[in-house]
Amino acid sequence: MRNLWKICLASALVSSSWASLAQAPAAAPAAPAAKTAPIKPAAEPAAKAAPVPAAAKADMQTFVCKDGSTMSAASSKGACSGHKGIDQQATAKAAAGAKPASTAAPGGGAGKVWANEDSKIYHCHGTRFYGTTKNGKYMSEADAKAAGMHGANNKSCS
Repeated sequence: MRNLWKICLASALVSSSWASLAQAPAAAPAAPAAKTAPIKPAAEPAAKAAPVPAAAKADMQTFVCKDGSTMSAASSKGACSGHKGIDQQATAKAAAGAKPASTAAPGGGAGKVWANEDSKIYHCHGTRFYGTTKNGKYMSEADAKAAGMHGANNKSCS
């Protein structure tokens, strides 16, 4: 049983996923069967690991380590141990880019801009605020300019 725990721990560290560690005891065979069952090697690919429930995946965070690798863990405690620690700035940048995108209002597309009627700024197709601000509508870039609006950061879409 002691070796089985070491193998599970090593497997979790190799696959960079603490979720597999959390599920290892539930998937472990009973003590009598452990003597006869073959033991998987520690370097086995993570693709064969047991699937993680959706609730456990939602609690996971991704951290960027100082050596450039990434680690998914429920908390930062020990997340990048053995990888020179957590790179706070890179982790913050990754978290900012990983925020779920707001659902764009229907009706947009190529050739149209999202005109924010409150700020008098229009946003180009494919940009962060396209179709997502509270008070706005889709129109052509020429119509937005005729209405006295300007592009985000004073840039034109075309």
